[in-house]
Amino acid sequence: MQIKKKIAITFYVLAIAGLVVFLSIEPARAAAEQLLPTGNFTAIAQLTRGSVVNIRVEKKAPDNEQISHFFGGRDNPFGGKDFFGDFFGREQRPMPRQRGLGSGFVIDRDGYIVTNNHVVEGADTIIVTFSNKEEHTAKLVGTDPKTDLALIKVESKSGLKPLKFGDSEALEVGQWVVAVGSPFGLEQTVTAGIVSAKGRVIGAGPYDDFIQTDASINPGNSGGPLINMNGEVVGINTAIIAGGQGIGFAIPSNMAQDIIAQLKNNGEVTRAWLGVGIQDVTPELKEYYGLKEAKGILVTKVYEGSPADKGGIEVEDVITALNGKPIVTSRELSTTIAGQPVGKELSIRLSRNGKTREATVILAKRQDDESAKKGENRQTAPLGLSIQKLTPELADRLGYDRREQGVVVAEVADGSPADRAGIRQGDLIKGLNNRRIKLVQDVRDELEKVKSGEDIRLLLKRGNMGFIAVTIKK
Repeated sequence: MQIKKKIAITFYVLAIAGLVVFLSIEPARAAAEQLLPTGNFTAIAQLTRGSVVNIRVEKKAPDNEQISHFFGGRDNPFGGKDFFGDFFGREQRPMPRQRGLGSGFVIDRDGYIVTNNHVVEGADTIIVTFSNKEEHTAKLVGTDPKTDLALIKVESKSGLKPLKFGDSEALEVGQWVVAVGSPFGLEQTVTAGIVSAKGRVIGAGPYDDFIQTDASINPGNSGGPLINMNGEVVGINTAIIAGGQGIGFAIPSNMAQDIIAQLKNNGEVTRAWLGVGIQDVTPELKEYYGLKEAKGILVTKVYEGSPADKGGIEVEDVITALNGKPIVTSRELSTTIAGQPVGKELSIRLSRNGKTREATVILAKRQDDESAKKGENRQTAPLGLSIQKLTPELADRLGYDRREQGVVVAEVADGSPADRAGIRQGDLIKGLNNRRIKLVQDVRDELEKVKSGEDIRLLLKRGNMGFIAVTIKK
């Protein structure tokens, strides 16, 4: 009897021990699987299946625009002698209906869907297709061209599966991520890769701060989510480098969430404005101003009546921190200010004549054309388009040769003369009224010579389509 009792106790102890070992092994195994890419890709694909959508858009270009294509053998629209030669024929014809494809993802059960601005920009019709092949017509809630984000909405239907946002700041280079979308119109495609870099500036706009990944991103992926291994959205896929392999870019979720919230609540984005011209502190400037480190942002201009002016900030001040948080680069300062609410009071630490000071400012609302009007980022021509210098980085993104010369169309205002003439974002201005264009100032100089009512003839280059000539009346 005693022997049987001892055996029973022994088995009981072993069972308890086995359970303890089992319980200790399972979390360890689960933790290990979190680190193994093959352990979660299937789960992520299943998680996102009902949340990621295909977006199809249709839009019609203006009917009476005059566009000349590189056909050869027709009358020269420039008239007289032309250094481009008699290679551009003019024809007047209505533009065909244009179609585009992209991706998006559901963010709540009310039917709100996030995508890219360039996916839905100018669309007459937006069709959203879910994984179960259900199609819904979506309405445009709001867009933010500066960050290339857009919010659309379908009528609420049962079974919507919103994705959760994660912390993009917590991402580290080398971590696994998954891109989901509709590349080349192929719905519900999942690709995996790692975070290749953070904080990338690619010349897409004033608030560049992209996540770079080698997860395959192709045309049609735009607007789809970049997912971490916890199944959270850490980025919105938005850009690729033409001709590049394994190089894609996503808007960080931390930047996107504030923009999306404003679009949802107000239909537009309001940004704060400090009112300074700035540049990074170089090693040479560090020596000149006697700074301890080549860090901080040098104030090159203070705009009269701006928050900075009212707060006592002066030219040649070096800004080093906002509300106690160190600020290292001018881009970091711009994005931080833009992300603050209008009317917020900020404490700015700066260095002036070798002494540390504190300035208090109350941020004002940034007008849509504020940066262009004051020359902080882009310059606006009278035709309703914003133009900027073609940098090597921008040339890579837009598919131009790095040796190409010209001025890039950064933005086109809806309904403007440039818009009606068919000029698009990303077009390269090569000539204006028979003058070769290399710099932004070349455009301004030529436009000043044109009187109201006279023709403005532009020679454009558009990606792989070759040259296009456009005529607009000033």
